[in-house]
Amino acid sequence: MLSVLLALLATQDFKAGASAVDVTPPLGEPIVGGWSDPPATEIHDRLYARCLVLDDGTTRLAIVTVDNVGIGRDVLDAARRQVTDETGLPGSHLLVSATHTHSATYARKLRDGYPTTLAARIAEAVKAAVGNLQPAKIAWGTAQAPEHLFNRRYVLKEGVRIPDPFGGEDKVLMNPGVGNADVVRPAGPTDPEIVFISVRSKEGRPLALFATYSLHYVGGVPPGQVSADYFAVFSAEVGRLLKADDRFVGALSNGTSGDVNNIDVLGGTTKGKKPYEQMEYVGKSVAAKVAEAEGSIDYKERVALSARMEELTLGARRPSTEQVARAKAILERPKDAKAGHVREVVYANRTLALADLPETVSVPLQVLRIGELRIAAIPFEVFTDIGLELKRRGPGKTFVVSLANGSFGYLPTPEHHALGGYETWLGTNKVETQGSVKIVEKLLGMMQ
Repeated sequence: MLSVLLALLATQDFKAGASAVDVTPPLGEPIVGGWSDPPATEIHDRLYARCLVLDDGTTRLAIVTVDNVGIGRDVLDAARRQVTDETGLPGSHLLVSATHTHSATYARKLRDGYPTTLAARIAEAVKAAVGNLQPAKIAWGTAQAPEHLFNRRYVLKEGVRIPDPFGGEDKVLMNPGVGNADVVRPAGPTDPEIVFISVRSKEGRPLALFATYSLHYVGGVPPGQVSADYFAVFSAEVGRLLKADDRFVGALSNGTSGDVNNIDVLGGTTKGKKPYEQMEYVGKSVAAKVAEAEGSIDYKERVALSARMEELTLGARRPSTEQVARAKAILERPKDAKAGHVREVVYANRTLALADLPETVSVPLQVLRIGELRIAAIPFEVFTDIGLELKRRGPGKTFVVSLANGSFGYLPTPEHHALGGYETWLGTNKVETQGSVKIVEKLLGMMQ
């Protein structure tokens, strides 16, 4: 059987196709990513669904990166159904992830309006990339960019209280402020590796480049403005550096950045920067490192492709009777009552919203294989420790794409749950504290 398969592959051209479809929301839609949702009043740069399709002659895969903070599973399932209906691509062979820009609009629940439009445009991006398939060659490589990464959770000096919105205390603080004298050390690592896949035509013309980097959005966007953040800067700059034409599609997905951002608390400055200045710097810097590394990688005329997608049932975090009672008491207080925590009303509402939800949640996990590469797709904002463990234990070259095939909140490790902090709070994290352990083991099994 293997000899027959190899003989068949030898007669088939390896093909690749790419596309970029505009998914910019209309003005007036809420911009989601902060504690308030101001309406979009200006479009600084267009948002896109960027798609790369690969075909080894027997198997076809599609990878889509969408400029959005986080897309609901039902929205992506709708897109997946349209892709299968219109192209025949199996749903398990389609990976769709959100970049996590904080300057886009809401798409976490399927409804008429933008979420429905977004699902259709994701399907359109795949259909267009399939239409652009042509004989190609492929390569992958890595680069290092540690200078932009800072674990945003910090241990403070002994005796410094860190209250949480539930009446308790945390052991770490997210974003304590540049130059904070109480900061002792970051509570976790960063992952400086950029992994990228590059495809060229048989004649050598750059067709597309898909990369992953473990950095949250950069920001610096004025209120009301729509932007794809540094992900868009990277996409444009890497094409320019590779001397690609306007058909080229560059894409940068979000790796394991649930606890990582671009704020240098220990060594940075409080001096302000102009809007978009920092994201331009970061995006162009990351693109330059990838373009340099691309110059020394070896392209292959073909690689074998495969995909696997499975469901994993996790326990859903639910509030205790005491937490529900406390939340009700907070919401019943006079509006001018002194708050114990600046976010306690927000989390009181979230606590009550979680009280009536099902006790379990089913999350989609996916692995794509491209030659010796394994891409693990996880539908959470994944902590760096998890990505590093999968890289260490996975076969071949393994890396993670976060916010892929859904958006289920933050995914800390059990060790980080013990420390507390924003990313572990009930309502920010929505699944059991052992969730990351079960996800890692499930993905490692799928990779075999």
